[in-house]
Amino acid sequence: MSRVVHILTASAVALGVAFAAPAIAEQRPVVVELFTSQGCSSCPPADEIFSQLKDIDDVIAIALHVDYWDYIGWKDEFGQPAHAERQRAYANKAGRRSIYTPEMVVNGQTDIVGAKPMMLSKAIAKYSAEIPRTMLDTQRTGDTLSIKADVPLGTVTEMDVHVLRLTPVQTSKITRGENRGETYEYTNIAHSWQVVGAWDGSAPLDMTVDLSGDDPVVVLVQEAGAGKIVAAARLD
Repeated sequence: MSRVVHILTASAVALGVAFAAPAIAEQRPVVVELFTSQGCSSCPPADEIFSQLKDIDDVIAIALHVDYWDYIGWKDEFGQPAHAERQRAYANKAGRRSIYTPEMVVNGQTDIVGAKPMMLSKAIAKYSAEIPRTMLDTQRTGDTLSIKADVPLGTVTEMDVHVLRLTPVQTSKITRGENRGETYEYTNIAHSWQVVGAWDGSAPLDMTVDLSGDDPVVVLVQEAGAGKIVAAARLD
């Protein structure tokens, strides 16, 4: 067991976080977004901690590679401008003036700077314990994705429905930049991110989306303007 895996597991045990998901968490998984870059020398420890989330049933882990470090010598092969835009939206929402890597954002609300497994475990525990406001019913039939949800509990604001795809695992050899000479394995790499609709929550959600390809699908229902993630689901 690597040191970071041991730390993450020990943190979870100390906090009483069961990585075998409780029933309520299985219905309402916690979303962890990692903003990272292959050109960032501080990112590999966070990438490694993040990789341990892929086997946790009550967590949906999404790696968003950004492009703003490409100028220092290595172009991140997974980097997309839209990922940096999403990170900026979170920063603006929180009143922060800058963005950085690595950063994890949990359920669209809690940001964690760097590789901090104890803080990550605490955030996952916090959101796992919350009562879900609604649950997604997602099903794929051929090239059609069905997305359904009941009217959310509590105060409802405008929400966006996001659909994205994940590359589960990819190994890359870095030949230039701050991480030159290193080979890393990356997990749950986001691509093909789309906002497929808006939902005001006044009536149940019922929509379909066209899909192609075999990569895992993630659906997020998130308050508009980089707000709280209300519900999430993953289909492999």
